[in-house]
Amino acid sequence: MMSTKNQFMRKVLGICLLFTMSATVCAQGATEKPADPDVKATAGGPNTATNVDDSFVIGAGDVLAINVWKEPEISRAVPVRSDGKVSLPLVGELQAAGQTPRQLQAALKDRLQTFISDPDVTVIVQEVRSQRFNILGQVVKPGSYLLTNTTTILDAIALAGGFRDFAKKKSIYVLRAKADGSQTRISFNYNAVIKGDNPSQNIRLEPRDTLVIP
Repeated sequence: MMSTKNQFMRKVLGICLLFTMSATVCAQGATEKPADPDVKATAGGPNTATNVDDSFVIGAGDVLAINVWKEPEISRAVPVRSDGKVSLPLVGELQAAGQTPRQLQAALKDRLQTFISDPDVTVIVQEVRSQRFNILGQVVKPGSYLLTNTTTILDAIALAGGFRDFAKKKSIYVLRAKADGSQTRISFNYNAVIKGDNPSQNIRLEPRDTLVIP
């Protein structure tokens, strides 16, 4: 009888010990501070311009994310005004249109050196609104549209709501401005492209292209 009683008591003590250990582990887990997802982003060194596209030319309407390391009062998102300029504290007005992001970074750094020792500046194009194309003629919604780097002629027609009833689908063309100010005309036969006869005509549009649907 005593042996059975001792075995029972050992089992009870073992269960109590198990609950005690579990409670301790849970308490430790509850007191641990969860990792802050923002710590990694803010604990490093100055921002770099690795995301900046050096070939992109800023234009009116674009929204720029301008960050000056350790200067939150200056860092902000700013739109490029219709006159091509941006305004920032300490900097004042500065021409942005016609420059690449890296060129604008250098200009901002030069202006800020009067007030800040060795400023570290990053300029990223947050929203592209300056690059547009026009579509005219026999489409449902003619007008000016924002251009992405993947917009083709077929994409443009779809954006404009498709053709009207009397559109001449075989006689579509793109007017593209050349460096000397003249225009070149690029033909597009919708029916042939849709059939797969001439898919190379479905070119990507460029800024200031005008797509004409007779």
